[in-house]
Amino acid sequence: MKGLATAASLAVILGATGSLAIQAVTVKGNAFYAGNERFYVKGVDYQPGGSSDAADPIADETVCKRDIAEFKKLGVNTVRIYTIDNSKPHKACMDALADAGIYLALDVNTPKYSIRQDKPGPSYNTPYLQNVFATIDEFQKYDNTLLFFSGNEVINNVPTSAAAPWVKAVTRDIKQYIGNRKYRPIPVGYSAADIDDNRVETAHYMNCGTDDERSDFFAFNDYSWCAPSSFTTSTWSQKVDAFKDYSIPIFLSEYGCTKTARTWEEIPTLYSDKMSGVYSGGLVYEYTKEGDSVQQKFGLVEVESDTKVTERPDFATLQKAFDNVQPPSGNGGAKTSGAASTCPTKSGTWLVADDKLPKMPDNAKKFFKSGAGQGVGLTGPGSQEAGDESDGFATAGSGAPTATGTVPSGTSTGSASSSSSSAATAFRVPTFAFAPTVCGMVVLISSLLGGAILL
Repeated sequence: MKGLATAASLAVILGATGSLAIQAVTVKGNAFYAGNERFYVKGVDYQPGGSSDAADPIADETVCKRDIAEFKKLGVNTVRIYTIDNSKPHKACMDALADAGIYLALDVNTPKYSIRQDKPGPSYNTPYLQNVFATIDEFQKYDNTLLFFSGNEVINNVPTSAAAPWVKAVTRDIKQYIGNRKYRPIPVGYSAADIDDNRVETAHYMNCGTDDERSDFFAFNDYSWCAPSSFTTSTWSQKVDAFKDYSIPIFLSEYGCTKTARTWEEIPTLYSDKMSGVYSGGLVYEYTKEGDSVQQKFGLVEVESDTKVTERPDFATLQKAFDNVQPPSGNGGAKTSGAASTCPTKSGTWLVADDKLPKMPDNAKKFFKSGAGQGVGLTGPGSQEAGDESDGFATAGSGAPTATGTVPSGTSTGSASSSSSSAATAFRVPTFAFAPTVCGMVVLISSLLGGAILL
């Protein structure tokens, strides 16, 4: 009977099809957690076809299962996808990823539905938000949806820093939509470009102000470690020092040298106690070779067909590096709480004068009650010139979810005050369930119990 009781308790984590459930990841302080276990992003950027031939790799079961077999060989726990088709179903591939213990870090924008650097105001409009929210609707149902990127490299030089308020408004709106639709709190944040001019300003801007508008994490691309190098020579030590007091998780949304052969000598340091108190891992750029330009040529595999890829030399080298990764024990030196950042002041490298944000377009507020409806996918007409844009500035704190599912009114141009608490409380309390790392334990125990567990 004791064996049967154990079997019954283990069955709780088995889905209807016998697939192992995956632990939803949350944020506490400046780190990610699966239950009480520190979670480090160990993954790859995944977009076969690249930006020039945008296609959704997890809407095609044949393609995703081809690649999941490779992901398992690499030992990754996360893939980032830049473009998906929100008009298509994703259950088969999301379930297959979950069965492999792999999470999804998802960009909510597509080439036609995104914030324009040069025209952020007009491109922040109701049709755009409808499509973003439709993407949230599609992926919030999966526990292995790790996080949402509200923007990617929108700010990639000094002039484009002027677009920051609109990017931050999208983060606020997604968080409010998730809250008002009563979805599982999924972290929302920004992926910054690999530029030194205003990386730190961008990070603090995304983490300043009231809790409703602050990011839940900050990620940035970093190609600066090129072998032979070191923690200091690569400038990684300086970046860790610059963010040592940052109060939300940081990870690398893209990394890997683009100047010399990749030996992945940076990986032991990335997952060591030199960085674990500040960083939460990173994503290798990128899985597929997309061409012969500086960044495109560094793919881990080359696609031969829908069912076959050829592993390139980088694949085995990365596989070995990942196999040897052993993150620090416990919480790795992470902080459990921290203050909001101080908003950066306008300067020669940062063109935002204050911390006010555009208010949500009035017609987009209805989605909080009704839902977004069907996504337009990759064939829609586009939103960047669609009209129905914001017509004013929001009151600080007006983006908090409400019990009635409606957005509080507010068009004041007053500045948001800095909060002393961690970002949105709903995103700060870890849940309790089995982490993916227990999968092997379950298999072992089920073997010992024999027929006591029925799959």
